[in-house]
Amino acid sequence: MLSEDKKHLFVSDREYHQSIEKLAVQIHLSHWDFDIILCLARGGMRPGDIISRIFDKPLAIISTSSYRVEHGTVQGELDIAKHITSPRGEIAGRVLLVDDLADTGHTLTEIVAMIKRKYPAITELRTAVIWVKQGASFHPDYYTEFLPTAPWIHQPFECYDTTRPNQLVEKYQAVKGAEVVN
Repeated sequence: MLSEDKKHLFVSDREYHQSIEKLAVQIHLSHWDFDIILCLARGGMRPGDIISRIFDKPLAIISTSSYRVEHGTVQGELDIAKHITSPRGEIAGRVLLVDDLADTGHTLTEIVAMIKRKYPAITELRTAVIWVKQGASFHPDYYTEFLPTAPWIHQPFECYDTTRPNQLVEKYQAVKGAEVVN
């Protein structure tokens, strides 16, 4: 749900999963047969995993990070892992790169450039995200929703950005009135 001032988009768990399913439909209807999915950790892990299951394709992961300040609400310098983790060794062939969103477009621009430079065995690379914000410098091949007001997106699992283990212990002890057990 978009806030009245259009600065915040609050996404429920149901809406989040439906958006990923719609993204999968769009990819399917393009009739592009890819070999592997490469997701960007952390934002692309959930969509990448679900799309990997839907298409029954292997999932590779590369870790990136730029939203580390203020509980992940401020973009800083982009860090990209040196290696891709893949179940099939070196990543090759037709690759679908998946992330959650194109915000400024900086991350996707840098990742695509790095992949093309370091992985010549990739014969084709396409990109998929759930959301594209107005002003993004990168335009993915597939996306579910364009956001003309470029709101801050509140994804359903972000509560865990500030949840700590001791808080969960307190929560479940209060519920059970006893120690947390397996």
